[in-house]
Order: sequence, then structure tokens, then C-alpha cells
Amino acid sequence: MDTLTTIENLGFAAALRREVVADPTSDHALLEATRTGDEDAFAELVSRYRNQITNYIYRMTNDYDGAVDLAQETFVRVYRAAERYQTTYAFSTYIYRIATNLAISELRKRKRRKLVSLTGFFQSKDGAAPQEFNPADNKPLPDTELVDAERRHAVQRAISTLPEKYRAPLILRDVDGKSYEEISRILETSEGTVKSRISRARGFLREKMRAYL
Repeated sequence: MDTLTTIENLGFAAALRREVVADPTSDHALLEATRTGDEDAFAELVSRYRNQITNYIYRMTNDYDGAVDLAQETFVRVYRAAERYQTTYAFSTYIYRIATNLAISELRKRKRRKLVSLTGFFQSKDGAAPQEFNPADNKPLPDTELVDAERRHAVQRAISTLPEKYRAPLILRDVDGKSYEEISRILETSEGTVKSRISRARGFLREKMRAYL
């Protein structure tokens, strides 16, 4: 297979014939066809999962533009690893696992960048007083008509403050509607751990949302 760098680089050539596949529309069959060079098959997988993977990563990272990029990287990794794909689990489990790992990696990078920036806060130049790292916002408070919009975004902001080990299972369960079994496979942990983390995440959210209740 040729090296793929972006989804847009696909030429989407005419589909190859797949008479030997019992169900040519299944995810497994489409990825199997991708292995043989059928880029139309891969385009169909992208079409099926692009929106939900982008939305999932956005809820994980609270950054839409970044989510678009990470979703594209998710599909690039699927394409590059098509030869090694195993059908042990559903394709949705496989792609969500990749997306989760990329999102968590991005969140950890942010923490490291923030730590570096905070370190600079304590360093003065030429004896001068250190500059304020996060200056006060002196902009006027939003008008009352914006309060409802603020409430609509409050849940997303609250979710974005959760540690990733709680954030991922909560989103997968309460937003994407995945079963506990699916989540345990995606996160590669036990169902008991998944249930415990979701319970704790919901508790954290209730505390954070008290002002809006």
C-alpha cells in the first residue's frame, strides 16, 4: 500500500469486485477490501465514522479544529495499519481506541505545555517583577440574553475539566451511547473499572454544575 498522509490524498479509484465477501457493506469487509487497494471501500469507512469520531474527539479535547485534525490522523492510522487489522473486535471498537489514544495524548501534551508556561511565570527578567500569567478579564459581563447560551456550554466545559480516565468513559457512555462492554474494549480495562469511573465522573459533574441547577 502507498503511504497515506491525509484523507484528501486518496484518489478514490473505482471499487474492486468483491464477490467472495458475503456482506460487502460490513465494516470488516470494507477494511478487507482496503487491504487490496480498494480506496472506495476506505472512503465508505471514512464516511460512516468521520462525524462521530470528530465529535467524540471534540468532546474529549474541547477544541473543534484540533478534533478535525486528530480525526484525520485517526483515519490515516487505520489506513496505514490495514494490513495488520484483526477482526477480533468490531471495527468501531478499533477506531474509537485509536481516537481515544490520540485525544489523551493531546491532553497530556497540553499539560506539559502549561507546566512550561507556568515555570516562566516565576522567572523575572533583570530583577523586574514577574508578569501575571493569566491577567484578569476586564471585559464587561455578558448580557443577560447570553446566559442561556452559557448554560448550554457549561456541561461541555465541565466535562473538559475531568481527568481523561474519567472523561473518556463518561463521553463514550452518556454521549455516544456505548455499552459497558464496548467501552471496556475501547479503553482496554474491565467493565467494573468502567462503571466505577463513570459513576465518579457523574459525581464530579454534579458538583461542577451546581451553579446551573
